Amino acid sequence: MSRSIRPDAVLIQAVIAGALSFAHLHDLAAAAGQSGWKAWVYPVSVDLLLVAAWRRLRTGRDRSSWTWFAIALCASLGANVATAGLLDLHNVPAWLRILVAGWPALAFLGGTLIVHAPTPNATDPEPERGPAAPEVEMHRTDTPEPAPAQAAELPAASPPPATAPAVPSALLDHARSIADAHRSTTGEPITADALTARLGLPTSTCQAIAAQLQLT
Repeated sequence: MSRSIRPDAVLIQAVIAGALSFAHLHDLAAAAGQSGWKAWVYPVSVDLLLVAAWRRLRTGRDRSSWTWFAIALCASLGANVATAGLLDLHNVPAWLRILVAGWPALAFLGGTLIVHAPTPNATDPEPERGPAAPEVEMHRTDTPEPAPAQAAELPAASPPPATAPAVPSALLDHARSIADAHRSTTGEPITADALTARLGLPTSTCQAIAAQLQLT
């Protein structure tokens, strides 16, 4: 499927400007005594120096590239202005003939300096490292002492026996009266379980009372 070709205004403008600049440089070189094929290569030399300096400015910030870009731009603009009727092309001054004749050497010098100029943003090479120090192998002559055995775990201490709760004297007298009444009624001493049932107190308290009354 063919693509439709659309004219680009910028591209057309660039072609027109390049053709006019090329023609002006050719006419100026021919008027300065550069006839034949020599007059045709002068515009190519100026444009190549201009493009090379511009590309150098795009890839790196080199001050010398600005100088050569300005020189090529002045050569192109100078030819456009000189051929606009301000200069008699049939009677070119000597200084202009000298500039046109010396342009090839100047353009070659500028192109060489642009191509071989160092890149500012290039990283510096890493410094060379010296030979690595030989590894020294260490040998121990003494025998390391064995680690001490872990101490045996001590058995957990058993909790201390619970102490018997203190029994108030009034409660002790009340329990004794119950025990005496039981003995006088049944003729037998009251048991601890029976005393616990009669008092209705906690077991530990009843056991403490029975121990003090010496009940079994």
